[in-house]
Amino acid sequence: MTHHRTVSVNGLDIFYREAGNPQNPSILLLHGFPTSSFMFRNLIPALAEKYHLVAPDFPGFGQSSMPGVEDYTYTFDQLSETIDGFIDAIGLEKYTLYVMDYGAPVGYRIATRRPEKVEGLIVQNGNAYKQGMEDNFWAPIKTFWANRNDAAAIEGAAVMVRPESTRWQYQDGVKDLTLVSPDTWTHDQALLDRPGNRDIQLALFYDYQNNPPLYPQWQEYFRTYQPPALVVWGKNDQIFVEAGAHPYKRDLKNVDFHLLDTGHFALETHGAEIASLIDGFLTREVAPKYNRA
Repeated sequence: MTHHRTVSVNGLDIFYREAGNPQNPSILLLHGFPTSSFMFRNLIPALAEKYHLVAPDFPGFGQSSMPGVEDYTYTFDQLSETIDGFIDAIGLEKYTLYVMDYGAPVGYRIATRRPEKVEGLIVQNGNAYKQGMEDNFWAPIKTFWANRNDAAAIEGAAVMVRPESTRWQYQDGVKDLTLVSPDTWTHDQALLDRPGNRDIQLALFYDYQNNPPLYPQWQEYFRTYQPPALVVWGKNDQIFVEAGAHPYKRDLKNVDFHLLDTGHFALETHGAEIASLIDGFLTREVAPKYNRA
């Protein structure tokens, strides 16, 4: 059974999904844009018999608190601080870190601060390298970085919160569209359309420019601590393109690497395959550390 809980972190209500026995290896699942822990709704029960899974919603996403931009600093630094507080609030001591999209800059900040907690990495379309950020998708975002107060630049970035863009993120690169439920983009869009959320997303779009300068620090973390890693990447993704997946093999010695014939939200079309890969990876790399008696 998946439990739907809320915990207070520095005055914010952080919603999270949790399943499985906490005595088993834990997986901390960090979602991307424009979704929430909702993206893990099928993966969690698929793995809960053998693992303990925890998936929080970032502030401004899903069912967590959504303070306005005047009341909360929507930066990836601040999101990582809040999720770090969440980890402490629920008493999560060790975990394998699953990062996707926005989950990568949040998760890697946490991992570099407290590397002793991370038992492994699961990387699904989340960048830690500049390779893969030269494609056309990023052009309007980079224009916004350079012209934050320009109306045309703002609207160019804000395209990504429109319904057609949300649907595109789920469908682009997918060979069989019947596998993608329309509940996905309609659910996410309803949350994006809340009053004040557009400003929240624009703040995070703008702050994303502060992630690439940290990539060398994250890569040094990989080289120094060598967490075992599973890379499961939708190779048809036009946001975090395939080129961003391969450099992980440069810095990590123990990488189980898989390119999947799908797009940005690989769990929607390849959820069973990804669950099987995660089980195999954790069975080899993490579970032997736990006493099964």
